[in-house]
Amino acid sequence: MPPVVKRAGARARPRASRQPASGGRTRASAARFLGSELEAIAPAAARFHVLPVPYEKTVSYGHGTARGPAAILAASDQLERWDGASDPGAEGIYTWPAIDCRGRPEKVISTIAAAVARILRLGAMPVVLGGEHTVTWGVVQGYLAAGRSDFGVVQIDAHADLRHSYEGDPLSHASVMRRVVEAGVPLFQLGNRAYCEEERAARAHYNVRYIDADRLVPERIESIELPADFPPNVFFTLDVDGLDPSVLPATGTPVPGGLGWYQTLALFESVARQRRIIGFDLLEFAPIRGFHAFDFAAALLVYKLMGIVQRHG
Repeated sequence: MPPVVKRAGARARPRASRQPASGGRTRASAARFLGSELEAIAPAAARFHVLPVPYEKTVSYGHGTARGPAAILAASDQLERWDGASDPGAEGIYTWPAIDCRGRPEKVISTIAAAVARILRLGAMPVVLGGEHTVTWGVVQGYLAAGRSDFGVVQIDAHADLRHSYEGDPLSHASVMRRVVEAGVPLFQLGNRAYCEEERAARAHYNVRYIDADRLVPERIESIELPADFPPNVFFTLDVDGLDPSVLPATGTPVPGGLGWYQTLALFESVARQRRIIGFDLLEFAPIRGFHAFDFAAALLVYKLMGIVQRHG
């Protein structure tokens, strides 16, 4: 049976953002999220730890996700600290140097895992910027390596990513959620609208719960109820192709019929009201040269998610 759903009321309007200044960001703030507004702080003083991971190896249509983290960091300099409801920057935001994504995929995933485990040991929250969706497997390994087993993953995505392998590669971005459920981590999927028979079978085999886009979008569902047996903590993975291409087209595998801006935020918040968000990532953002509006949208989305986490503890 499909999960119970609840419809939310109207969402608050966000505060308007600044237009990029002539000449763009300063060199001093280039490597830090919202560096134009926030003073540099020590890692121990920050709740949110931004980890850029410009990994791109298995994208299967459009390219450019390796440029996603840098574009988001640059655009974040144009954000206002006040997100329309609170000031997430007051929690402290620390940005790590980008992960070195050279070498074999297994090595990169291990490096991601080690970086995430380090952030968790500091008592902070990982906010991971990809990069292709394979990055999430490294993130989940980091949680497991840090001794966290009491969590599930909630995924917004146009694709199920549950293939055993894609084009012969088990570490493909089309297989990342298969690796997650094989590791015994519960999964709840939102907004899927492109998947194959193998993935349908994997959903049944691994007890993956889901609400696809063909219900979420026509029925304007903005709030979900997670199953009673879903873990108390949630890592939230957000592939930007989960949003409709009319909202955010800067991704390698856009699929029509996706989520709207406010619907995406509302679904994230509905999860935050029920469970403790222990981290999130934003993946598959592929900047389009000359269209900085999409860079800004991705940066604002990250900051809005920080704000929701802040307001829900």
